Amino acid sequence: MLCGGIALSHSHHRPAIHRPVLTLGKDARARIKHQRPLVLWLTGLSGAGKSSIADRVEQKLWRCGCHTMLLDGDALRSGLNRDLTFSDAARAENIRRTAEVARLMLEAGLIVICSLISPFRRERLEARRLFGADEFLEVFVDAPLEECMRRDPKGLYARAVAGEIPDFTGISSPYEAPESPEIHLRTDLDDVDTLAERVLDALRQRGAIARTA
Repeated sequence: MLCGGIALSHSHHRPAIHRPVLTLGKDARARIKHQRPLVLWLTGLSGAGKSSIADRVEQKLWRCGCHTMLLDGDALRSGLNRDLTFSDAARAENIRRTAEVARLMLEAGLIVICSLISPFRRERLEARRLFGADEFLEVFVDAPLEECMRRDPKGLYARAVAGEIPDFTGISSPYEAPESPEIHLRTDLDDVDTLAERVLDALRQRGAIARTA
């Protein structure tokens, strides 16, 4: 059965599945890395600066000796999620898959940086529910729509306004801004290095990385 371009299977056809209890857990895997695993979930409009900040944060963490993985929305849509459209249902599935991959990487003891528009609060909340209370930090990469349109690094806003791209977030599809993110970054007010350092400060305060890192 297809729903919004997504193949769905009937639940009564699925065999019983039980998550295995592993001898080595995320705490043991993280201990040898000298860090506390968590997920940084960067959300914001196209052009807000998510990818730039995510990349800079990962660079800074790498220089501190941290073990990380960056899950970028465009990279995921060119591989794992390339079968998905941009309908509401497909966007929800995009978030679900990304969150499940992030959970596996968290189990490996990594600091996982997810960078994708993820426009709907409900799907971001569902992603959060996969993790412990101190394992998921929502990072709102915020810039006014007008500024994102001015930057338009990929030329997408111009095409969306011209009607060439349907269901484009901020133009023909809504973006639901986080109401209480753990970290709120204004990319129209500060530079990438300053904002990336704010993210690292938040990780230090939470004991995810050493205060001297």
